[in-house]
Amino acid sequence: MLRWILGSTSVFIAVGALVIFQPELRRMLAELGNLPLFASTSEQRESIEIIIQTVERLADVRIGALIAVEQSIQLQEAVESGIKVDCDVTSEMLETIFFPNNAVHDGGVIIKGDRIAYAACIFPLSQRGDLNKSLGTRHRAALGLSEETDAVIVVVSEENGMVSHAYKGQLVRGVTLEELRAFMTSVILRPARTNNLAHWIRSWIGQHHKPAGPAVITRHGSRPVAKPSSK
Repeated sequence: MLRWILGSTSVFIAVGALVIFQPELRRMLAELGNLPLFASTSEQRESIEIIIQTVERLADVRIGALIAVEQSIQLQEAVESGIKVDCDVTSEMLETIFFPNNAVHDGGVIIKGDRIAYAACIFPLSQRGDLNKSLGTRHRAALGLSEETDAVIVVVSEENGMVSHAYKGQLVRGVTLEELRAFMTSVILRPARTNNLAHWIRSWIGQHHKPAGPAVITRHGSRPVAKPSSK
């Protein structure tokens, strides 16, 4: 009798857990189904260098930018609107998208692998109440998207040329290009990215157990305005 009661209780607990965590399990399985079987390290490294190059150029002339690099969680489910682009990642295309007065320059760009997937995307704004009121919309959008996904988001401020990155609910402002490259490489490449399942499990757990700490960290000040070269 005792064995039967314990067995029945275990079944009820298991069923109850499935019911309670059904949305989370559905999301987990959906994300697992989106994992790439193979990841080209050379393509990812090249994309990182293109983003660094673009960020440097835009920061020098104070042109704002918001770039999200998709990882295991599909970003299209977390953003609003967006125009499908589907072209190779190049500095020229990214600079064209963010050029002032361009019809799509205000939104964010989503990069998948070595492709620019979408432009003019509206990212979810962070709802944290401890953010400084001076924090702009691009930075709030970068932080907001990082709170809901495992994407790496890069921001260029049009006000001071400051470069920032957001990841897993933390925004780091005023990073150098070398710091940005090191950060993106450590997160996106991951020892050859051969173990995609292990990376996904760590990423999914990280999304539900975010590290404690401030939402915004500032390392360096604004960048000086680039002066035209005189020949």
